[in-house]
Amino acid sequence: MTVIAPPGTHRRAPVALAACLVSFAAFWVAQRAAHVSMIDLMVYRAEGATVRAGGDLYALRATAARLPTTYPPFAALLFTPLTLLDTATMRTLATAGNLALLVAFTALSLRLIGHARGESVWWVAAVAVWCEPVWTTLRYGQINLLLAVLVLWDLSRRPGDRWAGVGIGLAAAVKLTPALFVVFLLATGVVARRRHGRGGSWLRHARLAAAWFTGATLLAAAVLPYDSWRFWTRTVFAAGRVGRAEDTANQALRGVLARLLHTPEPGTAWVVAAAVVGAAGLSVAVAAELRGQRAWAVTSCAVTALLISPVSWSHHWVWCLPVVLLLGTHAYRAAAASMLLVFSSYALWWVPHGPGRHELHQSGIELTLSALYGTAGCLFLVIAGIAVSNPGLGQAVTKVKP
Repeated sequence: MTVIAPPGTHRRAPVALAACLVSFAAFWVAQRAAHVSMIDLMVYRAEGATVRAGGDLYALRATAARLPTTYPPFAALLFTPLTLLDTATMRTLATAGNLALLVAFTALSLRLIGHARGESVWWVAAVAVWCEPVWTTLRYGQINLLLAVLVLWDLSRRPGDRWAGVGIGLAAAVKLTPALFVVFLLATGVVARRRHGRGGSWLRHARLAAAWFTGATLLAAAVLPYDSWRFWTRTVFAAGRVGRAEDTANQALRGVLARLLHTPEPGTAWVVAAAVVGAAGLSVAVAAELRGQRAWAVTSCAVTALLISPVSWSHHWVWCLPVVLLLGTHAYRAAAASMLLVFSSYALWWVPHGPGRHELHQSGIELTLSALYGTAGCLFLVIAGIAVSNPGLGQAVTKVKP
């Protein structure tokens, strides 16, 4: 039997691809016109050079801003190939690579929510590249999209897949925040076994992710024993190395509370808030996973990790992409539109910030604008909890097409 495609079907994908390429080209020009520093990429290169030279990784101060090394030693091992490239080539490849990763992240996000139309990847990526977390990721030459792709790729594996756990384990070895996905898988398996006498696939997935994390960490320890000892016994506990808690770019709960309470260290208030939000967010994620609502589970876990981390810079919030897509394809379009506006407005940069610690003296509208991502994250967890508890209220509003 011959299947006749609807008129225009074969033209939609090329048009979408062309639109995406035009958007990416305009983005590339805009970034160059803005003279983006890609300062974090330069720090990564300096870390790789320090590893090759046998230097003290955590005594490093790179670039004119004298930025320190903050990632685990395994990340520095991965950065060593950057030292083989000249600066111009490295910047070009980093930008091109991040744009490719954005397309991959978009495709994985659409697959996560059950949207199968291929041309949608290009349309969504064409728009997503202009949102603040993505713009800032490429501006700094960051690795947020790489880590997000690793996690989503991992969670798209079928139960029992031999590669399940690789992405999450390696992502956590590079940057600790994705380790919450291991906790999520472990908690889901434990609850499933307790309630239903099953849960082996989640527990196995958690064990494999933990094994890959451990293997990568031990590899780094074998190559960089001094740096590994220093990181895991001292540096990992020094949240201040990453940056000041009150910085406007810090959209974690700790940053929001530091600005709200006008203190550089919110202390107990943050610990309590992080514990409450962490427990609530993981509970929503586990409940969603047990009910077969993986999209809500994954996004809830990601947002929870961003909120409870000591520092979540605005560019870490690339997870806004699957969040907005998920809300928009369910009966929460108003929330999706609001969050799209939040993450595309760059509003957190409208307030006084930078040298002088202006963030400690914010009031009224300034506090609101500098808390937009954290507020949006908390609101999303509330919506996710409602959607998981009352699935009928959030039925998908689009049909999945083959």
